[in-house]
Amino acid sequence: MEARVVKSEEYRINTEPYYEAVGGEIALFESAYQNKLPVLLKGPTGCGKTRFMEHMAWHLRCPLITVSCHDDLTASDLVGRYLITGGETVWVDGPLARAVRVGAICYLDEIVEARKDTTVVIHPLADDRRVLPMEKTGELLTATPEFCLAISYNPGYQSILKDLKQSTRQRFVAIQFGYPEARVEKKIVKLETGIDDETVAKLVKFAAMTRKLKGSGLDEGASTRLLVHAGKLIASGITPHDACRGAIAEALTDEPEMLAAINELSASLF
Repeated sequence: MEARVVKSEEYRINTEPYYEAVGGEIALFESAYQNKLPVLLKGPTGCGKTRFMEHMAWHLRCPLITVSCHDDLTASDLVGRYLITGGETVWVDGPLARAVRVGAICYLDEIVEARKDTTVVIHPLADDRRVLPMEKTGELLTATPEFCLAISYNPGYQSILKDLKQSTRQRFVAIQFGYPEARVEKKIVKLETGIDDETVAKLVKFAAMTRKLKGSGLDEGASTRLLVHAGKLIASGITPHDACRGAIAEALTDEPEMLAAINELSASLF
């Protein structure tokens, strides 16, 4: 029986990802990391949580292993499993065990989408023990000082059945994310897309209009990510109205009346 060798270089981010700080989130994360505290990122989709994690991994010179959580994610998916390879039984670490071994940041994106029994495996890593029990191999992995556990979720979008349990959330230092103020959002869209200032200003105004519809037909308003998508389409020659329809309106809803309302908002600007 063999174990697959773990290497960390493939998880390193060597080029600085662009991230525009909107508060004290960088200093707070850095302090949590230095104190070996796990971190919870809270905020709406598309507001920069994943980009923030990439930026911090680069800033701290730490490998980053990201897991996009979903309903079928099992504990074995995170920790690892035995596989038959070339006629031999080989143990293959899951992303969580891999991060613990190499001293990486393990980022579990949208943690509440995972099965409830799966999230329990992170508890020993998210308190003073900082260990990962490997039941199938009998190992007890102790995290290196460089290891960091980070999770994220969208508290405004989850149902009661998919809320984050207190037994989980009270283990973490929480950082609240939101959409940046207009001045900062304009700067982000401008730098990410290269479109002119007037179009950037209209896109940001359009996003603010859609965000006012949250709870009145929309689950979420236009995120900064969607503005960047629209801006890139515009930069490549798509008309602003078509870009807003394809990158924003159609991404937000399938409901015909709401689609018509959002498209009218973009038409009033462009």
